[in-house]
Amino acid sequence: MCRVDTVLNVVVRNKVKFLQFLNKKSCTNPKKGPLHYRAPSRMFWRTVRGMLPHKTARGAAALQRLKVFDGVPSPYDKVKRLVVPDALRVLRLKANRRYTNLGQLSSQVGWRHHDLVKRLEAKRLVRSEAYYKKKLEQNKVVAAATAKVEAEHKELRPTLEKYGLTL
Repeated sequence: MCRVDTVLNVVVRNKVKFLQFLNKKSCTNPKKGPLHYRAPSRMFWRTVRGMLPHKTARGAAALQRLKVFDGVPSPYDKVKRLVVPDALRVLRLKANRRYTNLGQLSSQVGWRHHDLVKRLEAKRLVRSEAYYKKKLEQNKVVAAATAKVEAEHKELRPTLEKYGLTL
């Protein structure tokens, strides 16, 4: 129970900070003055932009190469996902540190698509699970066929290994 309160406390604090940020605007023409993105992907993009020299050609090119999405969109749902170990929260933060989920914060400050992204991600996970089970079955078939071929050609193995080939 205590842990939930601390997480909620840090979410409330970050929400207040973001709501104060929403008040910042240009007096003469608010359309020109700082844009307040509410989507988690755009919040992250803006944070990264603050870390880059985005006004130089090199920084602008780096920022153009950065792609951020809410959820996993269609062309990338069939690509193997990778993890950057140095960026994992478990490794970067101490166990007692509080953190805020960006999607939760976004939905509290005006982002309206949290439920939609959640629903689409659930569908994607079902499809992904079906694909993974099918792939495991295919791997079993390939392993059985490989074992059968190795058993049939046991006498050729030393000759093939002599020339650098392995079965």
